[in-house]
Amino acid sequence: MIRTSRIRCSASATSFFSSVKMGPADPILGLGLAFNADTDPKKVNLGVGVYRGDDGKPFVLESVKKAGGAYPHMEYAPISGPPGFVGKAQGLAFGENSTAIKQKRIASTQSLSGTGGLRVVSDFLARFLPSKKIYVPNPSWGNHLNIFKDSGLDVQRYSYFDASKNALNFEGILKDLNAAPKDSIVLLHACAHNPTGIDPTKEQWAEIINLVSTKQLFPFVDMAYQGFASGDLDRDAYALRSLTETVPNLALAQSFAKNFGLYGQRIGAAHFVCKDAEEADRVLSQVKILIRPMYSNPPIHGAHIVDTILSNPDLTKLWKSELKDMADRMNNIRGRLVQELAALGSTRDWSHITKQIGMMAFTGMSKAQVDRLKAEFHVYMTDDGRAAISGLNSQNVQYVAKAFHEVTK
Repeated sequence: MIRTSRIRCSASATSFFSSVKMGPADPILGLGLAFNADTDPKKVNLGVGVYRGDDGKPFVLESVKKAGGAYPHMEYAPISGPPGFVGKAQGLAFGENSTAIKQKRIASTQSLSGTGGLRVVSDFLARFLPSKKIYVPNPSWGNHLNIFKDSGLDVQRYSYFDASKNALNFEGILKDLNAAPKDSIVLLHACAHNPTGIDPTKEQWAEIINLVSTKQLFPFVDMAYQGFASGDLDRDAYALRSLTETVPNLALAQSFAKNFGLYGQRIGAAHFVCKDAEEADRVLSQVKILIRPMYSNPPIHGAHIVDTILSNPDLTKLWKSELKDMADRMNNIRGRLVQELAALGSTRDWSHITKQIGMMAFTGMSKAQVDRLKAEFHVYMTDDGRAAISGLNSQNVQYVAKAFHEVTK
């Protein structure tokens, strides 16, 4: 019989992890932790972009409930996801009558929501495109910079927002993109720009797309809010579809977190528009090679829900109706907030809030004002003054308006 002795770990032993430093909390998700720790009954979370009903509670779409039955099996999905889901994702983004789809020029894969789609695309672009420069709007969703830098891309910024006017800096966009070197990647928000909520008009999009085409830039589109911006799926996909008709290549990261309310399911897709079907096959083969050591196979339940809804005309109709209701509530609560501020006698111009669309409002408040909101009123927003409008409802909008007024008067 072999005797073994238990070896005790000495408290003085050197740890392999001793050099690991404490990292900072995520600037957006960290707000949720601070909010949860706050015991004030009047607290309001305008930090994380998650839709809430007018009762302030998490909202599950009726169409999702009806489609959410158990998946028939628990086998691995293909690396690129279930074909039915991937096809439905293509049609939703590019349109059922898309020439690119008919010509089989789009290489598509399921992704781990929008973030995963962004990472798959950026890793692919860093590996295969001639230029590693990516031009990102200033401001943009904070995680864009983390993703692109971790993928090895060289992040540059282009003007987008005029803080003095709380409006789009269209001339700045054209100037900066015109100065970008040939073959550079340019990130474009398809709709409901995050964090500003300000989108170019159709006429402005036409100029931007023409410039991208003329300068031979590579468009990388992030579409996290299709249907959630205006309530109209086709309207919100206008820029993407116009680009697809104009340029030979582009990439798209598509998310179903917001428009299906499937935040925790992490469902999205990554698409690559190619020159022809043969090129699309080659691109998809390399995308699969990239995904295999990353996470190998995507989750199936959320994909099953999306596929079921988009395959059933009645469920699709119900989903579109619910989507419009959510978008309308966001627009209505914007108007209510501005009305309450006016009723309080605020002399500040808040009209930009009603001109913006989508889940986010760029309030124009400073970090010092945001800090006061948290400390004195228990209203939580990101330091740049971005407010998730979805956190407002008929029960708290008056209180939030009062808080906004107090810190800005």
